Amino acid sequence: MKKTIVYLLLSGLLLGACDDSILETVPYGQSTSSQFWRNADDAVAAANAMYEPLITHDFYGHAEHTFDIPSDDQFRAGDHGEDQAIESFTFDAGNPQLYYSWRHKYEVISRANAVLINVPDISMDQSLKNRTLGEAHFLRGFMYWRLMVIYGGVPLILEADVLANEFNKPRASMEEMQAQIVADLSTAADLLPESYGPDDLGRAHKGSARGLLAKLYLYQENFAGAIQVGQQVLDGPYPLAADFGDNFRVETQNNPEMLFAVQSLQGWRENNHVIYSTPRPWGGWDFHEPVQDLIDEFEEGDPRLDYTVYKPGDMVDLGGSRGLTPYTEDLSSTGYHFRKYSSWRPQGGLNMSHNNPILRTADVYLIVAEAKIRSGQNGDAEINAVRERSGRAPVTNATMEHLIHERRVELAGENQRHQDLIRWDKAGIVDIVALYQKDLGPLKPPRTFERPKHYLFAIPQREIDLSNGVLTQNPGY
Repeated sequence: MKKTIVYLLLSGLLLGACDDSILETVPYGQSTSSQFWRNADDAVAAANAMYEPLITHDFYGHAEHTFDIPSDDQFRAGDHGEDQAIESFTFDAGNPQLYYSWRHKYEVISRANAVLINVPDISMDQSLKNRTLGEAHFLRGFMYWRLMVIYGGVPLILEADVLANEFNKPRASMEEMQAQIVADLSTAADLLPESYGPDDLGRAHKGSARGLLAKLYLYQENFAGAIQVGQQVLDGPYPLAADFGDNFRVETQNNPEMLFAVQSLQGWRENNHVIYSTPRPWGGWDFHEPVQDLIDEFEEGDPRLDYTVYKPGDMVDLGGSRGLTPYTEDLSSTGYHFRKYSSWRPQGGLNMSHNNPILRTADVYLIVAEAKIRSGQNGDAEINAVRERSGRAPVTNATMEHLIHERRVELAGENQRHQDLIRWDKAGIVDIVALYQKDLGPLKPPRTFERPKHYLFAIPQREIDLSNGVLTQNPGY
């Protein structure tokens, strides 16, 4: 059947090649700026388009997760040679992983700017307009947040720059970056609704904006701000899921705890990270394998381990004729795979409707707990809310050691660990150089982390070249 269809298509092309009139066609489905931005439908379509790049292979589909492979949680695995240099801190500015998601972040920023420029002039329901503008502010703030924690200061392209056609700008300072992110997230929190009905699940809401803002304040060591804004999330309609695993089951993944996630739908918008993190014999590409050091971090009997990783002896339902299949050590070079991102359809085959979690209420509980501990307050209530959900005994007078442990086991595989270690090292709480010198086995040998060089990744050389030197490199690269 496939060959027949191809032959018919080719025959049609050959026959049509002799008919000049075939070139005189009416362009259907084209929109220009003058024909768009007319009504609420256009505004919503533009808002939807802002989310689209997030799921691509070179963004949260895979590339964004490579910025966590230097951590002590995982071995890069897979067959991407460029990832080895990222993991071992031997990369240079020409490493392609540094560029892949950079361009997609600026694509989201470009689409957000277009919404912020054009939607205010559309005559439409005010609450829907507010939601659309709030989504644009959130996504622009989120993109600049990810750019900042990875590269430091980058060019800030805002509405005025678009209108003036000014795109080749020098890097903003860290202070300017943070101020813009605060402005965007604060505005988003004002404009967005608290939650959504089933038809709009996955859109950013007040909890998304406030949760990310609380995280930014924690990175700034603005502990009072982190507590205040984080508490607004904890007091909102975003309770922890009853079961930790509900956050990673397709049927329950859009529960109120999931403050923001990249949405995925089988056959429509599919999250390739599902494939990347799955064993090859089971239909995956075998990247991001957990290491024994992470497994050992879990307390005995912690049920989060069972839903975080596949480990030898686990029985996994692969659906179809394969059914229940044992996970064996030889499926992985480390003996483990992350489980949070994969499941199978009843008829067999990976379930590609798995979302990619970015921010959860559990993270915000731990943000508030850390801010309290580091400002001399008691963070037991927040840590214990997360621990007790998984049947762990409560802690008393929690220290940063308790907090660091809890973040590692609760958020393992969720693209958090490397950045956590960096900020704790800056604060003198951990010694990241010593941690990364630890021998974690032949797949994760000692690596040399250079302060302050490796606090940031290199600016992609391609972007520096395209800017004709306007964009400058981070020190040490």
